Amino acid sequence: MKQHAPATLRNREPIAAVLAQELPASGRVLEIASGTGEHAVFFAERFPALEWQPTDPSSEALASIAAYREDYAGGNLEVPQLLDAADPESWPVTEAAAIVCINMVHISPWEATLGLFRGAAQVLGRSGGPLILYGPFLEQGVETAQSNVDFEASLKVRDARWGLRHAEALDALAATHSMARCARYALPANNIMLVYRSA
Repeated sequence: MKQHAPATLRNREPIAAVLAQELPASGRVLEIASGTGEHAVFFAERFPALEWQPTDPSSEALASIAAYREDYAGGNLEVPQLLDAADPESWPVTEAAAIVCINMVHISPWEATLGLFRGAAQVLGRSGGPLILYGPFLEQGVETAQSNVDFEASLKVRDARWGLRHAEALDALAATHSMARCARYALPANNIMLVYRSA
């Protein structure tokens, strides 16, 4: 049942370094689109004072997360939950100290991102907790790496609704939910992390 995403081994340390700066000292972290579950296990172990809640809309992914969780010795990795980012009214988690979303925004319809920000505003409330996004994004005034241009073309072939999103479009979307971008981190392989908090 365990699935494996090679990129997780390459990007987990750089992501963890940013999370160490942005996550709260304690509380529940809602991970949206947890995928294989490899990140969830790694981050739960790296941040033992945090309660890590993995979620995904795919039954196959949930089974993989559960399989990894069975081998996890810690007690802070919660049972994976079904969550569709596009439908925040049905989210199984109503409160969290932080939300982490890795490699979802570009591999999903725009409706999933709309729901992500709407749900984040509801779940994080006025706590000031961060919504942390990771992946390749387009940025005004920043030349897009050819690898990302090629990657977006491959995404469009798989699903015309997918594709790299403009960071400025995310900023505008955040503003409609009284949130604002407070940090940007450049990471390896032309990926970035964007952090949003209630404005």
